[in-house]
Amino acid sequence: MDGVKIIEIKKSVFESNDKDADALRQELKGKGVFLLNLMSSPGSGKTSTLIRTINLIKDKLRLAVMEADIDSDVDAIKIKEATGVESIQLHTGGMCHLDAEMTRQGLDGLNLKNLDLAILENVGNLVCPAEFDTGSCKNAMILSVPEGDDKPLKYPLMFSICDLVLINKIDVLPYFDFDLERCRRNILNRNPKAQIIPISAKTGEGVDAFAQWLLDEVKNWNTRQ
Repeated sequence: MDGVKIIEIKKSVFESNDKDADALRQELKGKGVFLLNLMSSPGSGKTSTLIRTINLIKDKLRLAVMEADIDSDVDAIKIKEATGVESIQLHTGGMCHLDAEMTRQGLDGLNLKNLDLAILENVGNLVCPAEFDTGSCKNAMILSVPEGDDKPLKYPLMFSICDLVLINKIDVLPYFDFDLERCRRNILNRNPKAQIIPISAKTGEGVDAFAQWLLDEVKNWNTRQ
């Protein structure tokens, strides 16, 4: 299989990221493209979750993935090989997040005319990515069971800005001191509007619910005035 395209992301030169983000969302709305910003800490299972999910929806939506990392193209190659969909790597040059202008540079590497859905797998980090609006239509994050059910209390901003929280690796719940209901309460305490879906990227449990959430959100985005 051919190597994936790598785009070197340059630091944003715009003063107001929020303004850039709003402008990008309007552009995406005009083109009928839904952008999902997916965040988490390293090792939570973002790429594995995306592979499972993409294989469920790739025949229903035209989609592509942007993999953001400080370096390497490991995840972009993995996505492309496992799903067959277009996947490009975004190198952040040492930065631990993407902002709206950096996201725009990544989108310029995709053919938006042929897309319904673009997924940004943000840099693995529970702090920096939450501080910058990427211009996405929705924010989602993954919390994995081994990380602990107290993370919503320790990283409140990340949980407060996400429309959807996936609790991954529920297949290992018996082996960790993780209380699923306590975690739900902690998340909703930070963000009462958050949707919460327990999943296992390894077994596939719950991933269909995430896939349906994506299908519904893309449809709503394209029909909303």
